[in-house]
Amino acid sequence: MVIIHNPRLKSNYKRSFELNDEKLYWDDVYLQKENVACELLKFRHRLKDRPRATFSVPKLWTEIMKNRFADKFSLTGKTAVITGASGMLGQKHTFALLELGATVVMTDIDIKSLEQAKTELKNSFPNGKIETLVMNVVSEKSVFDAHSFIFKNIDRVDILINNAAINPTSNSLVGNTRTTRLENFSLERWSNELAVGLTGAYLCSKVFGSAMASDGSGGVILNIASDLSVIAPDQKLYRQEQLPEELQAVKPVTYSVVKAGIVGLTRYLSSYWAHKGVRANALSPGGVYVDQDTEFVTRLEQLIPMGRMAQPDEYIGAIQFLCSDASAYMNGQNIVMDGGSSVI
Repeated sequence: MVIIHNPRLKSNYKRSFELNDEKLYWDDVYLQKENVACELLKFRHRLKDRPRATFSVPKLWTEIMKNRFADKFSLTGKTAVITGASGMLGQKHTFALLELGATVVMTDIDIKSLEQAKTELKNSFPNGKIETLVMNVVSEKSVFDAHSFIFKNIDRVDILINNAAINPTSNSLVGNTRTTRLENFSLERWSNELAVGLTGAYLCSKVFGSAMASDGSGGVILNIASDLSVIAPDQKLYRQEQLPEELQAVKPVTYSVVKAGIVGLTRYLSSYWAHKGVRANALSPGGVYVDQDTEFVTRLEQLIPMGRMAQPDEYIGAIQFLCSDASAYMNGQNIVMDGGSSVI
């Protein structure tokens, strides 16, 4: 026998119950089945333009579980910091968290690009809580100052997405062969790109992660890596016919090194503060289609089992999963989303 009981109603109903109010709220619903009581999460149902409605127990159970699962993804009341937020993927990460109700602090080195990105996001989330803040991830002082500002003026940080990196596009590699090839790659460029992509993630994790761990509330660190953290770049993607080897464009060495380092940093962080409730995971996206050269796209798609590059918004679901309680027991993992190219 299944009995639905609510203290606001005068009686219990077997198998079904009736709602007669135009607007009725259900809280503290209990389900008893075979003498086993299960306390359910708060369930709220609104009736509009329906003076009378009957709900069967299975339907009610479905609705309750649907809301219970949705609560796992809720980020209402949470504050997130995203580095490199004015870029294309940074904006998508912001979109993902705003959709779940988070307050998002978008950080980057250029306030103008940040404000432009904020304006575009406000078109989708007019009531979204978006803050912009200039932060240089390679400067420890800048990162500390940013954390102090957020703590004093906004809230504690619950989520950190380390997204900042220098990633030359396929189109920009052509014509810069003398500087991108390993034989000519300067130590200055090596140091700069490692500083932005890897040292920046270390500094932000150190500052914001320490704060998450110290106040006892825990948090989430999500590091954005790449499929090139697990596979080598195929330099044939950039080749041009009739050019000698020394003039062929290549993916710079720093990108693979940085992204592999990001995965290593993630694993380190995952065990360092786990006992204090701070989880760390990595997301490794594959190539995203943003109007690249047709020949490059054709070559790359031939290497992907799904036969296409990713669309910019296809990582939103993964970001939401990894930053919410839906992944509460996931820690130290590198989630590769590349259409299958890393497994062949």
